[in-house]
Amino acid sequence: MVSKQQAASPFLKWAGGKTQLLHELENHIPTFQNYFEPFLGGGALFFRLAAKKANFRARLSDLNAELVNAYKVVKNDPDELIDWLARYETAYAQDRRTFYYSLRNKAPNGVVQRAARLIALNKTCYNGLYRVNSAGAFNVPIGRYKNPSICNAVQLLNASTALRSTKAAISTSDYAAALSSAEKGDFVYLDPPFVPLSRTSNFVSYTQQGFTLDDQARLAKVFQMLHKKGCKVLLSNSDTPLARELYSGFDQFRIRASRAISCKGESRTGYKELLVRNFIP
Repeated sequence: MVSKQQAASPFLKWAGGKTQLLHELENHIPTFQNYFEPFLGGGALFFRLAAKKANFRARLSDLNAELVNAYKVVKNDPDELIDWLARYETAYAQDRRTFYYSLRNKAPNGVVQRAARLIALNKTCYNGLYRVNSAGAFNVPIGRYKNPSICNAVQLLNASTALRSTKAAISTSDYAAALSSAEKGDFVYLDPPFVPLSRTSNFVSYTQQGFTLDDQARLAKVFQMLHKKGCKVLLSNSDTPLARELYSGFDQFRIRASRAISCKGESRTGYKELLVRNFIP
């Protein structure tokens, strides 16, 4: 069985505040054999489950093709990936700013080079944020890190073990298409872009397509569909009137959390997330 430490995500910053909420999420985990996570991001819950439960199959997906490519490389080619990241770590130490913006402006073709670029940028960009512009180009400025761990070989190898031990199928897919094969008894964790707290807080640039309020309503319908099929569904969202209305009729739990995406420390606290589930653990 993979240990808790071994199952750490290679994209910890992308997990946002979820790493602080894992102990809360664990209170809502049912029994299952097949696990679906169609908004993969940092995969914090997947890696925690892999640490605790080795005998399940994972179906992991996301619309972000670069992220999906990186996970596939972590699973299948960790040694070559580590070699590239070790070079990047050395180059970053020599000249941080030149290295960062040179790497950000490149568009490598090979799958391993693409994955290494993405991970290196994730570890060195501002606040660990992933954001693209309308043309699909990564446009986050450099972060203020003295000695970031660009190449954590142990973490990458153990993440690879977790992905392979669960026979993880990793795909670039719309969440509805990814969940079409979910069946009765399967466990689905939905962690979509959150309902914005205000008009000025709407962050939808994780992919070029964004995630609108209409998409939130569509997701609620998919939740209902999965419920009718007998799937066990757990969803995270912001604790807003809209989110509570969309999932009325299901168990809802408010959890105090921090928002790692905020640039101001004081605005990361006092935030509440909403957990919704359709089952009794």
